[in-house]
Amino acid sequence: MPEMPEVESLVRFLGQRLAGRAFARVELAAFSALKTYDPPLSALQGLEVESVRRHGKFLDIDAQGVHLIFHLARAGWLRWRDEMTDKPLRPGKGPMALRAVFDDNSGFDLTEAGTQRKLAVYVTTDPMLVPHIAGLGPDPLDETFTLETLTKLLGEAGRAQLKGVLKDQRVIAGIGNAYSDEILHRAKLSPFKPSNSLTDAERTGLFAAMKDELADAIKRSEGLAVKDLKGEKKSGLRVHGRTGEKCPVCGDTIAEVSFADSSLQYCPTCQTGGKKLADRRLSRLLK
Repeated sequence: MPEMPEVESLVRFLGQRLAGRAFARVELAAFSALKTYDPPLSALQGLEVESVRRHGKFLDIDAQGVHLIFHLARAGWLRWRDEMTDKPLRPGKGPMALRAVFDDNSGFDLTEAGTQRKLAVYVTTDPMLVPHIAGLGPDPLDETFTLETLTKLLGEAGRAQLKGVLKDQRVIAGIGNAYSDEILHRAKLSPFKPSNSLTDAERTGLFAAMKDELADAIKRSEGLAVKDLKGEKKSGLRVHGRTGEKCPVCGDTIAEVSFADSSLQYCPTCQTGGKKLADRRLSRLLK
């Protein structure tokens, strides 16, 4: 799933290429992807792009007050083309969800692999009318997100586990499964540690790990083509998706906890005092 660093990289990529460009046409291939009806997609035609920004994992293209907003979900991606084909899209065929073409014939396709179809597209005059954006927590890379902000959020989360709190978009916007694993590994904290049980030193370490991990991921993506962002993300991860490999910090074997539809990875030596965490899915089967 694209998370904040990848979406931020897409924002910067599109911001450079779309400045001053106008929408020539927007075509919908997956009708289930469009979550709004007023204004229609056709309202974007002829409007000039004024800005490209991010709300958590949502990407927002503002064209003279009409916003094309999309969330790539778990299996979505954006494919940029310097020159678009004139062939019309065929609705319902393959991974295509939407195509946007601009006045210089450049543009992008939104695609989604698999069958779940969770990629979401919105056309609105106000991003806050998108329910999930209106409910987002603060952005961890915003200058106003301080150690005091994090301390308050962790206190309000009570005994909720750190992993879940970092992933909850209503608490902190933009962090998903992969970077929550990376942040907790860098901070040397167990993913199951209760949020309100951290010491002052642990909160300070978590704050620094969050800021540094996300900033480093964005920096690694600078100058890369869109097609290379996924590969860069995977190569830059130290623990997430690396079950059975050696921890690059201590050399211990990276372990995993599996859930119904996801998993987390961690280093026992770095994060849990050498103890293996129970596999929640297996534990339920054994009961």
